[in-house]
Parts: sequence; structure tokens; C-alpha cells
Amino acid sequence: MKGKIILTALLAGGCYMAQAQDQKAKPEDTEVYTPVPPEVKPGKKCGDAPSDAIILFNGSNLDQWVMADDRNTPAKWNVSKGVLTVNKQVGNIETKKSFNNYQLHIEWRVPANITGTGQGRGNSGVFLASIGKGDAGYELQVLDSYNNKTYTNGQAASIYKQYVPLANPTNKPGEWQAYDVIWTAPVFGNDGKLVSPARVTVLFNGVLVQNNVELKGPTQYIGAPGYREAHGPSPIKLQAHGDKSEPLSFRNIWVREL
Repeated sequence: MKGKIILTALLAGGCYMAQAQDQKAKPEDTEVYTPVPPEVKPGKKCGDAPSDAIILFNGSNLDQWVMADDRNTPAKWNVSKGVLTVNKQVGNIETKKSFNNYQLHIEWRVPANITGTGQGRGNSGVFLASIGKGDAGYELQVLDSYNNKTYTNGQAASIYKQYVPLANPTNKPGEWQAYDVIWTAPVFGNDGKLVSPARVTVLFNGVLVQNNVELKGPTQYIGAPGYREAHGPSPIKLQAHGDKSEPLSFRNIWVREL
């Protein structure tokens, strides 16, 4: 009985002290004034680049791009009427600049008369970090997934061969699609070992389809992915896939470094 009385007294005393501290606390105790976020002017409409964005494709030239397999060669895809169209004969292109963490906006469209099925229908990819020639890197899949059956970890907005998208909001062929991406690059230690894996969030036509997923490594077409080689900031790469369907196009590409 004595022990219960002591416990009750301690609890009561603790509550009294907490109440007393709350009474002494002021609202300004939890207010901060630094750091001050930089002012950024948003785009005039949804999808337009904000004032601090780096414009990667403005509809008129490929000044920000080079050939992925020969970075000394300017990008040789086709630009016409504000649209960038894949040239499958010359290969992938990638940005001149390398990026670490970023926000990316990119719009793409497969032709209204697209042919083919499965992976052979409007196939391309946005490599969120290009870490070598060919298709080396971390791929966000681009594909016509409107009434087009294929393996689900290879459809539009999949993290190719790793993560199935949470939804399929693909528009019809001939209509523009939009990806908004938050990319967190992997971190490696001085010994080359992985400290923290890459993470990515993707909105596809305004719908959340990848929710801060943790990547298992760079894209691997055959076999399991894994972090086998350390790397730093990397270019963003667009794929010229070898399927036989009509080439797709891109527009309004911008990035914000985070």
C-alpha cells in the first residue's frame, strides 16, 4: 500500500512539473527564422519551368545534350516545331551537365499511329543517372502502356525490372504524357562501398506511381541489380531503343538541382 502511495505521488509530481514547464513556455520558443528559403517564381501553368530551373530542352536546340557514347559529339536527334524526336540510328543522348539530387520534368509522346506490341511499342527510357555507355544507368521506363500488355515491371513509369508503377495513368497514343521525378542519388564512401542507395519518386500525368522507392542498383536487363561500382554526379540520358515502332518525341525538359 505504501508503494502505491509513493508511485501516485511521483506521478502527480511529474504531471505538475510538466504543467509548470508548459506554462513557462512561449510560442516563440519553437519559432525559427533561419535559414530563409530562396524565393522561386513558379511557372505560369502546371508543367512550366520555375525561375530556378535549368532548361534542358526549350524546343529550339540541343545545346544541353551530347551523344552518350561519345560525349565529344553534339546530340544528333531531330528538333522540329518545338519537339525533340528520337533518332534510333545514332543512339542515346545525355546531358552535358552531371547532376546529383534533382527535380526533373519531362514530357513525351508516342505517335498516334504507333504500331507494335509489348516492349516493341514506343519504347524508350529516361536514365535518371547515366553511368556508362549504352544503356548503363538507372532507367525510368518510357513505353506506350495504353492497352498494351507487357510485363508490369517494364511498362511505362516502372523502374525498369525493379518496381511496378502504383497505377497506369497513360494517355492515348498521340497525346502528351508527363513525368515529374524527384531523384536522390546513391552515396558511396571513400572506400567505394555503398553508404545509402538511390531513391526516386515519380508522378505520371499527375498521379503518384513511384513513392520514394529504394533502388536495388542500376538497371539490369538480365539478372538481379546491385551496386557494383561507385560513381558521383551523373548525366541524365534519353534512350534510342532498337524496337521497330515509330520513334517517340520529347518536349519541355527542365531540372532543378536539390
